[in-house]
Amino acid sequence: MTAYQTVVVGTDGSDSSFRAVDRAAAIAADTGATLVIASAFQPPDNRDVERARDALGDDVAYQVVGSNPAEESVRTAAERARKQGAVKIETVVAEGEPVPALARVVSEHKADLLVVGNRGLNTLAGRILGSVPSEAARKSPVDVLIVHTT
Repeated sequence: MTAYQTVVVGTDGSDSSFRAVDRAAAIAADTGATLVIASAFQPPDNRDVERARDALGDDVAYQVVGSNPAEESVRTAAERARKQGAVKIETVVAEGEPVPALARVVSEHKADLLVVGNRGLNTLAGRILGSVPSEAARKSPVDVLIVHTT
């Protein structure tokens, strides 16, 4: 069995997702793989932008809508990954729902491992509606590691 060459990990900026980043970074460090840290975002609608501007003003509203929170998540995750020993790190902010966005990142980077946290697997909503980890595992064309993060 050959070592993984490219590992993709999803993060939403939560402590739980950062634990998945830590595990993925350790794997990348051990195998010399490239670590791709991805975060999905939904484009803001005009009402969200207007509410943010009303509450925060024009000069800071841009920081809480759109891709900016996702970009901050991947920056923070990359710092954590370096502390775990990962050397080759790329960050990606992808528009869309989490699972399709992660699938695109896996495909575009020709990844051979996808790492996600288990948040949502054991919730009632996750059982009824599906969760990111279970949907990713069902739909991924590559190995999926679901890290126990909650």
